[in-house]
Amino acid sequence: MALRHAVLTALLDGEHSGYQLAKSFDVGMANFWHALPQQLYAELAKLEADGLVAGREVVQEARPNKRLFTVTDAGLAELRRFARTPSKPSFIRDDLLVKVAAADAVDAAELIAQLDERAAIAGAKVELFDKLMRKMRGELGEAEYLAHGAQVGPYLTLLRGRRFESENREWCTEAASVLRARAGADVTR
Repeated sequence: MALRHAVLTALLDGEHSGYQLAKSFDVGMANFWHALPQQLYAELAKLEADGLVAGREVVQEARPNKRLFTVTDAGLAELRRFARTPSKPSFIRDDLLVKVAAADAVDAAELIAQLDERAAIAGAKVELFDKLMRKMRGELGEAEYLAHGAQVGPYLTLLRGRRFESENREWCTEAASVLRARAGADVTR
């Protein structure tokens, strides 16, 4: 997947400035695609040059002018083409897992601290995803929203992000607990 597909998907909600896109990217897309704001601005320029998004300038008083972008018909066609291509299986590439694999040869206290920190970050993301999903559902329960609600795609990706971070939190907590217990016991090798 290229950044262009993630940007096109983020613009499906409607017209966004680069700044708004960066903010919504941080919240909605960050659970499966990371990009820096400067990468997003550069990608918007490429997408516009390729005719996949259309930009328009908005004149503002007492503030710099801004450009708003929308997905064009060609951009929608590109997303449809992308959706038809086979997806590659995902894999984990995480430096913390390498550190845990080396747990018997490194400072357990430092590793435990990193696991605790990662668990806290994952917990905060779970709370954020819960809040976003409640906002999307409004008065609907989850089953009803999944069956009849608007914008089920973004909801499903938030649901996946929530499950991913919940599992991260659970595993980090478990790994830190095991390392604490082993540090307190005389472990023979």
